[in-house]
Amino acid sequence: MVFSSTTFLFLFLPALLLLYFCRRDIRWRNGVLLLFSLIFYSFGEPVWVLGMIGVTLINYFVALRIHRTKKKRPRKLLLAAGVICSLALLVYFKYSSFFLNTVYALLGLDRVAPERHLPIGISFYTFQVLTYTVDVYRKKAKPQTNPLRTLLYISCFPQLIAGPIVQYTDVAEALSQRKTTPTDFFRGMQRFVLGLGKKVLLANLCGEMLEATALGGTGAPLSLLGSWLSAALYTMQLYFDFSAYSDMAIGLGRVFGFAYKENFDHPYLSASITEFWRRWHISLSSFFRDYVYIPLGGNRRGTGRTILNLAIVWSLTGLWHGASWNFVLWGVYYFALLVLERFVLEGALNRVPVALRHILTLLLVTVGWVIFYYTDFAAMTEHLKALIGLGGGGLVDEKLLAVLKQYTALPLIMALCCLPLQRWLKGLFSRGQKGLSLWGEVLGAAALTGIFLLSLLFLMGQTYNPFIYFRF
Repeated sequence: MVFSSTTFLFLFLPALLLLYFCRRDIRWRNGVLLLFSLIFYSFGEPVWVLGMIGVTLINYFVALRIHRTKKKRPRKLLLAAGVICSLALLVYFKYSSFFLNTVYALLGLDRVAPERHLPIGISFYTFQVLTYTVDVYRKKAKPQTNPLRTLLYISCFPQLIAGPIVQYTDVAEALSQRKTTPTDFFRGMQRFVLGLGKKVLLANLCGEMLEATALGGTGAPLSLLGSWLSAALYTMQLYFDFSAYSDMAIGLGRVFGFAYKENFDHPYLSASITEFWRRWHISLSSFFRDYVYIPLGGNRRGTGRTILNLAIVWSLTGLWHGASWNFVLWGVYYFALLVLERFVLEGALNRVPVALRHILTLLLVTVGWVIFYYTDFAAMTEHLKALIGLGGGGLVDEKLLAVLKQYTALPLIMALCCLPLQRWLKGLFSRGQKGLSLWGEVLGAAALTGIFLLSLLFLMGQTYNPFIYFRF
């Protein structure tokens, strides 16, 4: 089940809200939310919910034991056991075939390992359960004595499938006591509707335009301008798609009394690669910083060790996104850019005009998404060559002209939607007298109603494409 479906919007969510808010007792609300979360996850894949429950319960008992153990070595062994059990399921389903095929290729064997079905959201809930056990080990958090609350933390449906990755310390208190004010409910639903509109009206339309380019599986060679248009469309689709899910998750979390942290902050406004990764998928960057980079020593042990730590983090970041060499290459690409930015070109870049740095960063990020897009290295190479005018399609291809004729200014409108328009408009209407602020609220409510109704109309007519990050 997904947020942008009629089943969720007209059956699942209304039933959940009705049962959840019919009583104030936190045990009732936790029970209702847990039950609906398990139903949400098992809607399409009922068998895989057992794996999530199993990993959660293992870490629940491990964390309790760590808390009660005083000696350092047994605590480390218990932590290792929890981490290994958590990662074992992820490695088996996501990486075992990839590793086996790599070994077969190195040994020259004519064998192919069978592809394993990847349980939805396994990368996200694995990282969440790891934060729980590690934070208990670090004594940053006390373990839950109630296993159902631990399971609710892991399985809570708003952020379960595609994030944001919620660290246990962020919601530990809310699991046992929380409330939803009318303002929380209203603002949460506002955020949800904005995310729904971003997904249905922006991400899906970007995907539709992308399919109409030469990139859409036609086999036609990419032209110079066509290659950049298709890369730009995928760049925007990925942002709208993933940030839309985060918007809806954060909004629903607020409706149910949870304060999830922001996951995106208009990343395409960045003036450096470092800044981009402070704005893009913030919860993932925070996880690797807090649970990998800093424990490895961060930047505290000299330049050489810092570069090694960055290499480890970005190799893992690439692999986290998928068991394919293009994701590894994508991680190496960002590792190289960050090393150049921090240790080689820092002084020179500071002398470059800010506007030029914005443009350069956006171009580098767009090239990175081309690497991210292709699992076929030959197709990736052809696209990268086309970006510098070495493709077989010349300057302009027929598909590009057809897309521009059909969609005219829509790609430009999509690009404008990557800007913080909502923040600017909110600032405009909040200035001056209270009357103007009131008009801003009225216009905002009318706009949200229009977005919701328009999203429903589009949902009825679209061949639904799921969230891109579901496959990660």
